[in-house]
Amino acid sequence: MSTPRPPKIPESVLVVIHTPQLDVLVMERADHPGFWQSVTGSKDSLDEPLRTTCLREVEEETGLHIEHADDLCDWHLRNIYEIYPVWRHRYAPGVTQNTEHVFSLRVPACVPVRLAPREHLNYRWLPWREAADVCFSPSNAEAILQLPRFAFQGTPHDVHERTTP
Repeated sequence: MSTPRPPKIPESVLVVIHTPQLDVLVMERADHPGFWQSVTGSKDSLDEPLRTTCLREVEEETGLHIEHADDLCDWHLRNIYEIYPVWRHRYAPGVTQNTEHVFSLRVPACVPVRLAPREHLNYRWLPWREAADVCFSPSNAEAILQLPRFAFQGTPHDVHERTTP
């Protein structure tokens, strides 16, 4: 018999991965085909730093390993939203809202990614406006629409795909 998973922490990150030309990576959810999104994920513990959550989620969901943590741009924006009822069972009883912190990650080109099959079915690189149009989450779509404002706040370094044995 497996041990029950602890409830998810209602604090998460949204990481908009993009190229210098503002092509954006979107992925189709495995548990809801047709729902496209950027990298998202909850903190693993209450004391996990948000940047660590971003690095972990990007690698878990895309196989991309960020060489330099400063490639990640913290937009200092947060969204507080109601958790969709279909996903509330993952949280402690009575938890209905999540706080999402917005980041971006600039990669040098539309790099291939290695999807986590339990989480995503497909991925696409789309121009930023098209990427915003396909996102099911209003906060994700809004973040992508704000990408031109935040995209060039740092100097990119190499990001590469990490394969696991």
